[in-house]
Amino acid sequence: MSPPSAMFAEPAPVSAPLPTKAPLKDQVKVAGNYSSTSTLAEVTSDWEKFTFNPIRESQVSRAMTSRYFKDLDNYAESDVVVIGAGSCGLSATYMLAKARPDLKIAIIEANVSPGGGAWLGGQLFSAMVMRKPADAFLREIGVPYEDEGNFVVVKHAALFTSTLLSKVLQFPNVKLFNATSVEDLITRKDAQGNIRIAGVVTNWTLVTMHHDDQSCMDPNTINAPIIISTTGHDGPFGAFSVKRLVSMQQLEKLGGMRGLDMNVAEDAITKGTREIVPGMVVGGMELSEVDGANRMGPTFAAMALSGCKAAEEVLRVFDERKAQNDE
Repeated sequence: MSPPSAMFAEPAPVSAPLPTKAPLKDQVKVAGNYSSTSTLAEVTSDWEKFTFNPIRESQVSRAMTSRYFKDLDNYAESDVVVIGAGSCGLSATYMLAKARPDLKIAIIEANVSPGGGAWLGGQLFSAMVMRKPADAFLREIGVPYEDEGNFVVVKHAALFTSTLLSKVLQFPNVKLFNATSVEDLITRKDAQGNIRIAGVVTNWTLVTMHHDDQSCMDPNTINAPIIISTTGHDGPFGAFSVKRLVSMQQLEKLGGMRGLDMNVAEDAITKGTREIVPGMVVGGMELSEVDGANRMGPTFAAMALSGCKAAEEVLRVFDERKAQNDE
């Protein structure tokens, strides 16, 4: 056995290794024929000599995955989670992110393409109708429209949706996780046994769709003191949060969406947008399943203004929910 002095002796100093040249597989030419200040006219001036800057396939993979997993890490603790990136969810996010740039906002959207049903006006028609005074929101985000008196018309619904989406995604405090589903809600009980929503349980949508024909694929989670749920009326992914509240016995039952009545529906949805249970604000057509509100059909004023009210409701209770979440 070695003597104690030998067992605990200081290790011999090791010289720092000399820098070595990166392996060939990691070496990539830094710049090609064009600089970061090249104009489009310069780039397209001579197609015979045109070539893209060089890249390795591994660089593409690392550029995507490193950022995605950094976002997963960063937003595992969020301030607000918005479920559903339709017109209501995006409007709510826009208003929140603008009012509170300090809040970290995660949007969870089940589809690859955000926007919900707002890419078309109705029955595959292009134009989007919004009743006044929702035209104020169009002016806020810079979408032109034709004034028809009591309502306005955007020439294509995709113009509204793409404009709103682009503005939301430019906020540095917002992250959209699309092709991602909410599979459950994180809950907490207070001393009296009352339930508070404290986040969401997520999975990639393709995984969610195949739970029945694959082995168990456990989900991921995002903690947040408050969520906004705007998953739309009942359907495959619709009204998810409020249906889950019923199964958790936090709502006795759903009211069920009533028949189409634009005049009644849009007022009811906008005014009724609120915190349904502590930690969950519900807006848009998901609310119709709670309150038994009428369907509104192909008019989008309430979608935008319900989102505005949802943002107000979050800010009204945020400090209280944040304090509860930190306990």
